[in-house]
Formats: sequence, C-alpha cells, structure tokens
Amino acid sequence: MAGGTPADLPPSVAVKLLSAGAAGCVADLVTFPLDTAKVRLQVQGESGPDPRGQRTRYRGVLGTIYTLVKSEGPRSLYSGLVAGLHRQMCFASVRIGLYDTMKEAYSGGVEHAGLVPRLLAGGTTGALAVVLAQPTDVVKVRFQAQTRRPDASAQRYGGTVDAYRTIARDEGVRGLWKGCFPNIVRNAIVNCSELVTYDIIKELILKYDVMTDNMPCHFTAGFSAGFCTTIVASPVDVVKTRYMNSLPGQYRSAAHCAWTMQLREGAGAFYKGFVPSFLRLGSWNIVMFVSFEQIKRLLVRLQRSWETSTSTSTCPRPA
Repeated sequence: MAGGTPADLPPSVAVKLLSAGAAGCVADLVTFPLDTAKVRLQVQGESGPDPRGQRTRYRGVLGTIYTLVKSEGPRSLYSGLVAGLHRQMCFASVRIGLYDTMKEAYSGGVEHAGLVPRLLAGGTTGALAVVLAQPTDVVKVRFQAQTRRPDASAQRYGGTVDAYRTIARDEGVRGLWKGCFPNIVRNAIVNCSELVTYDIIKELILKYDVMTDNMPCHFTAGFSAGFCTTIVASPVDVVKTRYMNSLPGQYRSAAHCAWTMQLREGAGAFYKGFVPSFLRLGSWNIVMFVSFEQIKRLLVRLQRSWETSTSTSTCPRPA
C-alpha cells in the first residue's frame, strides 16, 4: 500500500500475507453479526413466505439482529464463524497480501503506479483468492442462512467439517465451488474497489500532508474504501449469496438466479441488505486496514529485531 516510513518498509511478501490473513480474521470477529444480518436479508423472499406466513420476517439491520437473537439465540449471529475464519486466512492473505507484489509486476516496478496497474492487481488477486477459498465461502454462507432450531436433527449441517463433507458427498466436489464464477466477478470488483480506493486515498492524504501515516489516515481511507465497494458490489453480492445458498437444481446458473430475482422481486432485490452491507463493509474495511497496517509494522519490527539479535550473536567478538 502507499505510504509508510523508512522504519516500516519494505515488509516481505510473507509478512504481508500473514498480516492480511490475521487482519481479516480480526475484522470478521468484529463485524460477523452484521454479515449474518446481511445474508439473512439477501436470501429473504427467495422461497416465498416463511412457515408462519410472513413474507418479510427481517426488517433492517438492527431489526434483523434483534429477531435472530430473540428467535435463535445470540450464537446465531456467529453461525459460520469458523468457516469465515478459514476463509479469511486463505482469502484475505492472498487478495490483500499479494496486492503490492502484483501492482509492482503490472507497473514495471515504478514508484507511483497508475490506475490501470492497480485495477489489474486488484482484479488478479481477488480472482486468485476466490479460486483458493471458495469452499470456505460456500460453507460460511450456508451456515449464516441456516435457521437455528432447537431440534438439532432439523439443521442442514451439524458442524463446519460436516458441512464440507456433506456438500462434497451430496453435490459433488463441484458443490464446494458452487457460485465460483459470480464470486470471482464479485471479488474482482470488491478487491478493485477496496484496495484501489484505499491505496489512492491513502496516497493522496500523505502526498498533500493532510495526515501522517497513522491510524486516522488508515481509518479515513478504509471507510472510503468500504463505501465505494458497497455501491459497486452489492448487486453481484446478492446474486452470489442467493446462488451459493440455493438447493441443487433451484437455479441453472448465476445468470438464471439473477434473472429469476429480477422477474419475481424486481430490481430492488439486487440491493437487498444494502444498509448492513455498507455497515459491514465500512466497519470491516476500517478494522481490517487499521489492523493490517499495525500487524504488518509489528511483524516487521519483530523480524528486524530477530535478525539484529541473530547477527549480533553470530558476529565474532574482538580478541
């Protein structure tokens, strides 16, 4: 990412990968209830009225969270968290941790890359991360959309490992990569919006001395990245969620899913869950980027401290 001080640069690729994965997990822990509310709002209405005859069970972010806690217990807000953390360790680490490396490759190593190399880098790492982490995303969405019931036998899956095993058994290995194409499209868009917006805004803040390279700067750039991403990515995100959560044969493809949504629910369906999406992406980006910058700096300092102590201990003492 743009900016930094000489003491903090340059972190190695390994440091960036580990920092991004850890920061993604921290952000998920903080914002997971918002993500669950978003998923419930997005899938609402695809199967008609609920068992009690109500077509609209969830209303708004806080209303959805309140309904989930009241009807299914507080744990329902973190349903699928384990799969979510699996996802971040292999997803965020690749799409964020490799961004600078890909940007340098596309720009030929120039100090200030143009917009096109940044977009290409964001799209590449976003697509690569999806191919790697798609099974974890499928399981996470299935758990978040699953209604928790007192009768455990009525649950769709008994646990995270059981979900991976059941999907592979009932839907084939391809079932674990269900919705991979719309997810690639979605995350290429998300990655470009998030990383390029963050990168450019942070660079401009530092260039014009609006702030120093510290938490307020990371907060501002992260919030801006979340807002831009929500505007651009919400329609693809809703289709991705609906398609990954669908039963076998419900939709022929992601395009069929989108067409069905348009026919049955209208254009507004593509922005279902927009407010929780914005709250989640905005807060997620803030927490993630602030955590990423701090964890990255901490790891660099630890690495340099270890290298210094190692070189000192191996250096021959004067006679």
